[in-house]
Amino acid sequence: MSVELRPGLGPAEFPRLLVVWRSAVEATHDFLTPEDVEYYAARIPGYLPGVELTVAVVDGQAVGFSGTGDGELHMLFVHNDFRGHGVGTALLRDALARYPALTLDVNEQNPKAAGFYTRQGFVVAGRSETDSEGRPFPLLHLKRG
Repeated sequence: MSVELRPGLGPAEFPRLLVVWRSAVEATHDFLTPEDVEYYAARIPGYLPGVELTVAVVDGQAVGFSGTGDGELHMLFVHNDFRGHGVGTALLRDALARYPALTLDVNEQNPKAAGFYTRQGFVVAGRSETDSEGRPFPLLHLKRG
């Protein structure tokens, strides 16, 4: 499978990125209730303009995206149909090429994502009891090992 990376196209693309986000979250964030998913889904379009978006495209369709800024990976999501096919790795490598000292947060309750970053050479540098919204979802703060 050939993965093309490109900059985000702006608000016209946000509905598709929300589809990607929802697919990824529903497949990996089993600690969230449906109400939690809706809470975050309502906020995603507001978060996207605040990050440098990179979109992963396969056969002309957006299948994943990352958001970076100030040396931090703020988000990385891959549509569930494309997980395990190198899309996340391509997005992460692209972010690392731009920010070699990249840091990121990952939900502690998402062991698949935490394992993905550990396999990519990240180590835990700290932990928070709540997420960035102050909600009770602990975060692991990761940095390159």
